[in-house]
Amino acid sequence: MKFEVSHRTTYRYSEPVVQSQHVVHLAPRQNPAQIIHRHSLIIEPAPTMRHDGYDAFANPTTALEIERPHEDLVLCARSIIETSPPLYVDASSTTPWDALDDVLAPVGGLVDLDVVQYRNPSGLTNASFEIADYALASFTPGRPVLEAAQDLMCRIYRDFKFDPTATDVSTPVSRVFIERRGVCQDFAHFALACMRALRVPSKYVSGYILTHPPPGQPKLQGADASHAWISVWSPQSGWQGLDPTNGIVASEEHIVVAEGRDYNDVCPITGVLLGGGKHSVAVAVDVIPIS
Repeated sequence: MKFEVSHRTTYRYSEPVVQSQHVVHLAPRQNPAQIIHRHSLIIEPAPTMRHDGYDAFANPTTALEIERPHEDLVLCARSIIETSPPLYVDASSTTPWDALDDVLAPVGGLVDLDVVQYRNPSGLTNASFEIADYALASFTPGRPVLEAAQDLMCRIYRDFKFDPTATDVSTPVSRVFIERRGVCQDFAHFALACMRALRVPSKYVSGYILTHPPPGQPKLQGADASHAWISVWSPQSGWQGLDPTNGIVASEEHIVVAEGRDYNDVCPITGVLLGGGKHSVAVAVDVIPIS
């Protein structure tokens, strides 16, 4: 599938910002199942300094500095992206989750640090004993890792309710577990907490998903949103995306922007401001299939 993605973010400040520095994750990440045909990022006011590069997780990033006073900051990212369906993997034939130590830390062998770094809890994915017990209901002894991970994903989809009013970016996974409600970011963090409590390699993935309007109704402009899911590793498949918000394996309708340990690694826009007072933010996203 081929998509045109538009992501416009507008910050409005109650007082002028004298100077600001930002790091931006809005450029889609290229991978074997995703080709980036075109990407542009327009910033108003124009930055004094701009550097496009990559972060420690190989995500495209833009670092920028604005040295002129401003009361509005607008970032508009536009991309043309082509995605392919993920390769089919027989989840029941993957390595048992409790045998991954033998694969990832062989005696006298090389350790794959790109995989091992995603086995440990991060600041937003620390698990309590109760969360680990919830995970163990899916990760029974000797069960293939992807089969167990898919079962956990489906349980989260059944047991938790999507509720955009229940949480914010600071809500810990322990609260999400108690309330059993939240948004895609919460469900991704909770799934990661479950996986990493059992030392199963798993990533946080940010991006977009194609949304479908109700039958007979037009797709509303700007009504799409950023999305989050996870990716789980097995020796047989490499990384496979799982979407606990929707209870599905990630497909060609999932568009990857960035991958990391949790949301803090891939936040779309972070920054340090001098001035600004209070602020409001408005985000408009469009994911449009094209021929």
